[in-house]
Amino acid sequence: MNRHSLNSPRINLKVLAFVLAASGAIFAEEPSKSTYTWDNDPEGVQVFILAGQSNMVGHGKADDGHGDVKGAIGSLRYQVEHDPRNYGHLVNMDGTWKTRDDVKVWWRDSEINAPRTVIKGNLKIGYSQNRNPGWIGPEYGFGWVLGDQLEQPVLIIKTAWGGKSLNVDFRPPSAAAARGGVVGPYYTALIDYTHDCVSNLDTEFPEWKGKGYRIAGIGWHQGWNDRVDKNYSANYEANLVDLIKDLRAEFGNPELPVSITTTSMAPPPERTAVELAQLAVADPKKYPAFHGNVQTTDARPFWRDASVSPSNFGYHWNHNGESQYLNGKAMGEKMAEMLGR
Repeated sequence: MNRHSLNSPRINLKVLAFVLAASGAIFAEEPSKSTYTWDNDPEGVQVFILAGQSNMVGHGKADDGHGDVKGAIGSLRYQVEHDPRNYGHLVNMDGTWKTRDDVKVWWRDSEINAPRTVIKGNLKIGYSQNRNPGWIGPEYGFGWVLGDQLEQPVLIIKTAWGGKSLNVDFRPPSAAAARGGVVGPYYTALIDYTHDCVSNLDTEFPEWKGKGYRIAGIGWHQGWNDRVDKNYSANYEANLVDLIKDLRAEFGNPELPVSITTTSMAPPPERTAVELAQLAVADPKKYPAFHGNVQTTDARPFWRDASVSPSNFGYHWNHNGESQYLNGKAMGEKMAEMLGR
């Protein structure tokens, strides 16, 4: 067989390298490897990472409803009083909000370049924007579901920052390798902050001293900053697939459950490209490897108009407490289903 020399004029290696790099083929590779070593104790603390942008940070109002009236429609309190069958379990006999000591929350809520600050403790109202004691994020509904379903203690680690895109800020390594750009600083922070907590579990939660842990699942509620950018939207599905694969590679579990709720706040008549992408990754015909371990909830039914909400800030679900609770509850129910509960 005739072989060309590497010095042959028929093969210009510099040109070939340039073409491959431009096409992304030179970067085609397996998802990134683990940065850290992680425990995997099925009987230990069950750790769930809830990641995203401002609506994962938490903008749902628990007590103040429409017109900033306490207990008015749009608040979670309104649901407790008017639908006790579905919401009455959230309060004590005297009407105060319950806390759960079998579900803990840990949230390093500082910016990545700011001094380390952490809010942590039992599941309760208040793990929210600016630590507002009357606001909630999806962790509240999520924690109630998983706390009821699991015998092991539950730890929710929030890794959420407002105004962040998947295309840039959370950009995973495989996306950068395949389509250019650099690994997003908030992707790195998600991993670093999670490790910051679990590697210090004995000191962060002395009541769990000596217990192991397992990264049991990831919840994802993000997308507004991608949704409002046409180019970001076009790449959202590929980026989300890469995010799932890369996080699974990091945590050493190729079937780590991922529960997504769609970016359906202020919904236009037709589904946005980001919503369609979030639904697509849970389609087993399109992504057979995700069958049974990635699930997406269509969050459009959770949208409430400004006329029955505390505000008209559509990108924050109009600060509707019911919307935020339902997002977390649905995310938790899908997670429990994937865990076989």
